Order: sequence, then structure tokens, then C-alpha cells
Amino acid sequence: MNYRKLGNTDIDVSTICLGTMTWGQQNTMEEGFEQMDYALENGINFFDVAEMYPSPSKKETYGDTERIIGNWFIKKKIRNKIILASKISGPGMSYIRGGGLQFSEKNISTAIECSLKRLKTDYIDLYQLHWPERKTNFFGRLGYEHKEDSEDWNDFEKILITLEKFIKQGKIRYIGLSNETPWGLSKFLEISKLTNLPKMMSIQNVYNLLNRTYEIGLAEISIRERSGLLAYSPLAGGFLSGKYRNNNLPENSRQKLFSEYYTRYSKPHVSNIIEKYFNISKKYNLNFAQMSIKFCEIQKFITSAIIGATTMEQLKTNIESVKVNLDDEVIKEINEVQKIYSNPCP
Repeated sequence: MNYRKLGNTDIDVSTICLGTMTWGQQNTMEEGFEQMDYALENGINFFDVAEMYPSPSKKETYGDTERIIGNWFIKKKIRNKIILASKISGPGMSYIRGGGLQFSEKNISTAIECSLKRLKTDYIDLYQLHWPERKTNFFGRLGYEHKEDSEDWNDFEKILITLEKFIKQGKIRYIGLSNETPWGLSKFLEISKLTNLPKMMSIQNVYNLLNRTYEIGLAEISIRERSGLLAYSPLAGGFLSGKYRNNNLPENSRQKLFSEYYTRYSKPHVSNIIEKYFNISKKYNLNFAQMSIKFCEIQKFITSAIIGATTMEQLKTNIESVKVNLDDEVIKEINEVQKIYSNPCP
């Protein structure tokens, strides 16, 4: 396994992070336990979860993934071996504290205390804001429309003051963002410097061969400010594993079960682009999924690539990507495809 520092902390996190959002929906608690056991045995010390998981999120299963991890902590008694990341949901989920603005002191306090209880732990290593409160572009939205008169969100400085309180209490160690824009990350970093408040150590955004938009503005910020990317969906929801090629729709796959919910990578023209990437992996005798993950892992602005799996076979394949080498010719051919078909799934 490979490791990198989380932000400018002294924490070493594995460059492969174990994603957990299928546990409690597509995976049972026992399967989640098996995945965590195997990941830890193979050098992964970084787990990512969120209060709203499993996904697709719904009232009946809200918090179940955190509960599964908490039960594993109780059983294994090895909390100190894991760097645990969780997230507070942004606005819009009516069954989560009423669905309104979530980053008030009251709601952050409630969210942290409830997550700690479900996770059966005294602290969370990295606590992230899952998506912004303000009306901006995230989750693949295009066409930003600025409506200042109708804007309403919790002041960034007040959010940092609230989070600092929990850091001082020892209930969270560090903080990060998720699904943020260059302006959002840079503003939080600016305020932290001016006020000596806690710094956002990471940002968890999408990054993969079908969506490299992070490189446009955020990559520079990540490197210069040491606030690295935790890249989610490095396999583009499974599309970059090749399992959906030729209109294949495996049983119990995310697209088979929840295609109406996960639409970002199911655009008609994308299949031709995936085929070009697949042919590169075939030409160089690489596993397609491993090539896709490794491309993410080697980027200098990335701290860790978050993998997710519903089977142990998938998990083992994904973790083995750390042993793959992408030589200059592979990278060149990947970039040639990107030049022609730039970011088809923003």
C-alpha cells in the first residue's frame, strides 16, 4: 500500500480509501465486516462514510452504514488503527433535521453527536461538509446562475468556529469539504488564515477518466495549499471497470438497481469513450478497473482515491491497483482520448 499525508497534518493515510456507501443497502453488515477486515489486512487505514449512507439515501436506512462501522469497531476493538472520515449532509434531505440549512451550530452539533453514537467512537478523524448550502454547481451541474438576492447560507467563519469547538473537545480531529467549487475551497482557506481557525485539510470531489474537471482550477489549490483531493467515483460508478460494456447490465449492479438515481455516466455517447479507454488497457495487458484507479492515485493533487465494491472479488481487484505501473505510453494514450473527448460526464 502507498501512503500520503492528510493535508499538512502528520497523519499518513492510504492512497486507497475504503468507501462504504453500499453497506446497509447492497451489502449486509457481515459483508461490510468482511470488506473492512480485508482492507485493513492489505494496508488500507482510511475509511470514508457519511451520515446519510447507505446510498441511495432514504429515511428508512439513514445512518445504517455508520452503524455497521460502529459495530465493527466494537467487535474488533481496533479503532486506533483506522483514520475515519464522515460527513454532515448538506440541505435538501427532508428527513435529515428538517431538510433546511444544515451548517448551523445546532445542526452541526446534533449531526456530530449522532454520528459518534452510531459509529460507537469518541472521535472522527476527518469531518466533512458533504455539499454546499449555497446555490452553486455541484453533483455535475452546469450553467451557474448567480442569484445574490435570494442567497442564504451559514457564514463560513461561523461554521469554522463551530467546528473548532468540536476539535477542542476532541470529538473531531480535522475538517474537510466535499462537492465544493474552487471559490468555496479557496474562501474557507482564506478565512482560516485570516482568523487562525481550523483549515480544510481535504476536499472530496469526483475525479475519474470521464470527469477530470478537477484539474481545471481545484488541482492547483490542492497542491499549493496542501488540501488534497479525496477522489470519489474513480471507476465512474463501475463504468470504468468495463462491466457495463456492450449494454451489459449485471444483476445486483448499481445501474441494474438504481439507474434512475445514478445517471451521470449513463449518457449515450459515453460508451464509445469507455471503449477507447478499455482498448488502451487491453493493448498494455492491464486490468481496466486497475488502470482507471491507478490513473487517479498517481495524480499529485490527490491524497487518496475512494473505492467501493459490492463483492470481495471487486474489492480485491481494486486494492491490487496499487501494484500497477502506468508507463509514459499508457498515460500519453489516455491523455489523447481526453483531448478528443474532454470530460463527457461533468
